[in-house]
Amino acid sequence: MTIQQIEAELLKLDAKSRARLAEKLLHSLEELSEAENEQLWAAEAQRRHEELLQGTASSRPASEVLRDVRNALK
Repeated sequence: MTIQQIEAELLKLDAKSRARLAEKLLHSLEELSEAENEQLWAAEAQRRHEELLQGTASSRPASEVLRDVRNALK
């Protein structure tokens, strides 16, 4: 199963289940070494840079995204 297939299946979960899973995933990242954290952030920065160059980056303000997430969790 590819990561895209896993993501698609997980996004079918209800908001509460997705939030619980997100919490577990975030907690698992706290256990990474400093070098692993740096590598992940560098990869994320590169991905975002490529989105900007390709014109596919989200242009929504963070406040809107946060509002939508909070509403979805209600």
